[in-house]
Amino acid sequence: QVQLAESGGGLVPTGDSLRLTCAASGSTVSAYTMAWFRQAPGKEREFVAAFKRANSNPYYSDSVKGRFTISKDNAKNAVYLQMNSLEPEDTGVYYCAAGSVITSTLRNDWAYNSWGQGTQVTVSS
Repeated sequence: QVQLAESGGGLVPTGDSLRLTCAASGSTVSAYTMAWFRQAPGKEREFVAAFKRANSNPYYSDSVKGRFTISKDNAKNAVYLQMNSLEPEDTGVYYCAAGSVITSTLRNDWAYNSWGQGTQVTVSS
């Protein structure tokens, strides 16, 4: 199975940007639906962004659409989440996920079977 490891989180003020990286090993990201989820303390995991394959149209939650961009580099076997105009509501642990996922379920965390350990993003007011 593919192993995933997130990095790039940090503490930033409102309005700043971060780029998260999901480094994959053991398999290629091109073989999977790839997604980003986030989770704040006491809350359920929330869908952020996903795509099915390279060159597929991305999917975004309404809360991040227009601010976040998901992308991948097949040569580096990595997935990225560019986060701009960050808000305090974006605070949480961000997870990379992979799975053989159909379009109708790609916003559901239970559809994915490979997860990274998460990286903390904190946006201060």
